Amino acid sequence: MPRPASPSAPRVIVTPTYWDDACRHLSKRDRVMKKLIPRFGEGRLESRGDAFTTLARSIVGQQISVKAAQSVWDRFAALLPQPSTHLRPAAVMRLEVDVMRAAGLSGRKVEYLRDLAQHFDSGAVHVQQWHDMDDEAIIEELVAIRGIGRWTAEMFLIFHLMRPNVLPLDDVGLLKGISLNYFSGEPVSRAEAREVGDAWAPYRSVATWYLWRSLDPLPVAY
Repeated sequence: MPRPASPSAPRVIVTPTYWDDACRHLSKRDRVMKKLIPRFGEGRLESRGDAFTTLARSIVGQQISVKAAQSVWDRFAALLPQPSTHLRPAAVMRLEVDVMRAAGLSGRKVEYLRDLAQHFDSGAVHVQQWHDMDDEAIIEELVAIRGIGRWTAEMFLIFHLMRPNVLPLDDVGLLKGISLNYFSGEPVSRAEAREVGDAWAPYRSVATWYLWRSLDPLPVAY
């Protein structure tokens, strides 16, 4: 499950044009969604930042607390001349390893960030074509980058590209939300979660977002 949005995060926000249609569709098709959606009023998915910076932040934040991740991110971003919301891959590639380590990054995360920057700088990821590519093709590109697995790629599809029909079956929050809202708290398998999620198509991302909100009323961000 993604982290709560930071109050200090830049408020450059885009929301999906399909959200209202998705809510109507889910409310008609699913008894749980019919109850959940009205609880959160005008809340909706938000996208902020740019692709490279969003993925860089995901790497910096791996396996540490939200507070620690923000602290390391601030020190890392301060090494670069660009705004912290729009870092340039070429600028990251020019940083010395020791300088990045001094900002609080582990050796492995330094390697991951440099590999991410190289993929973007070289054009190995087709950012300009993502609009026309299907979800799995984008995931395939992203997981080729060190430090990015399928879960991170799926979060990127939902929160950055705002793809409407992603079902992140590796997400603990999604499985817990399905368990509590559909199975009276009983553990659910991936197969059971997939069966529930299939009924949400073509707006599985939206239903997932509402289940996250059912666990934590704060909006989630990536």
